[in-house]
Amino acid sequence: MELLNTELKNKVLESMMEIIDDRRTEILEANQKDLDAFDKDDRALYDRLVLNDAKVDGMILALKQVKDQEDPVGKVKEEREIENGLRILNKTAPFGTIMIIYESRPDVTIEAAVLAFKANNKILLKGGKEAVHSNLALVKCWHEALEQNGLNKDWIQFLQMNRQETQDFLRKPDQQLDLIVPRGGERLIQFVKEHAACAVLVSGRGNNFAYVSADADVDKSIKVILNSKTHKISACNALDKILINTSHPNYKQIVKDLAVELKEAGVELWSDEKIQAILPEAKLVDQESVWYEEFLALKAVIATVDDDQQAIDWINKYSGGHSASILTEDRELAQKFMEQVDGAAVYHNASTRFTDGGAMGVGAELAISTDKLHHRGPLGLKQLVTNKYYVYGDGQVRV
Repeated sequence: MELLNTELKNKVLESMMEIIDDRRTEILEANQKDLDAFDKDDRALYDRLVLNDAKVDGMILALKQVKDQEDPVGKVKEEREIENGLRILNKTAPFGTIMIIYESRPDVTIEAAVLAFKANNKILLKGGKEAVHSNLALVKCWHEALEQNGLNKDWIQFLQMNRQETQDFLRKPDQQLDLIVPRGGERLIQFVKEHAACAVLVSGRGNNFAYVSADADVDKSIKVILNSKTHKISACNALDKILINTSHPNYKQIVKDLAVELKEAGVELWSDEKIQAILPEAKLVDQESVWYEEFLALKAVIATVDDDQQAIDWINKYSGGHSASILTEDRELAQKFMEQVDGAAVYHNASTRFTDGGAMGVGAELAISTDKLHHRGPLGLKQLVTNKYYVYGDGQVRV
């Protein structure tokens, strides 16, 4: 595919920053049409759908941050010359065409597309019908920015297709398609994985855990858990499950104090039988499926474990492989936990809410990948390239 020079790509992003700011009122009016048609009972999805001045400012900031980042394309990863005189370079290269399928969040139309574009990929955007007016307004900005800089607006396409048309496209696309990134719930991810004919990079479910060990600092633990659970319930890095070691000398008091803080924040508490004996008002988890569930709501499970290994095994069995945190003053235990828990991000005495490109210093992100190939964790600009070998010779043949 055509490689655009860095200056041209950055000019497109500069144009986008100006256009989005100029079209702010138009964008927010389009978003209001989507909000008016949406069922507000689904709070998590509604929160993701909302655009306001702060979120528009966030889009502009994401564009600026990506513009200021180094171009990831064409970087030499390895270079060698072998005995027969061939000079071999392994360089970063674009994927080609990336399809992003997402639900509810119209800011993805900017924050995901800008990364894929700066990495020299063509982008196919398939947003949810609940955000169609917002997405169309934002794609219109993209097209204007591209045309202002002499580029075909096909670099960024918005696909309006129903479920059956999407399924048919995934199975047999009518244009080049090299990578699909689904952003949404498990049903969307499974739908894409089932039907896609090309590589899929999964931004999977959260279902994140915190483990309070036998020596955990009580105040520190409650502070971290409260932030992880309540800071933003609609985020994939929000906390869902809390495991407390029954050997902690203040075990029952931790449970009571934690319950008070969570209930004051409006969190509905669920528990196992041991915790319910301390918190009779908590709902009993009586189905295993609850342990696999990502809540995206003001809901949390508090349960007990008898030792550190049980906590690690429990998390590895039920979590989404996204984020997990251990609360402990024992650094050796923390290291063991972080090495053995299978997750994209593991934390020691810190909130799971930091699993985010901006918070981790990666910059704007396309998604949080829970896959192990080709990258795990925040998908920033540097992760949206593949590699390619350039082999220079002078008539060499293999014998």
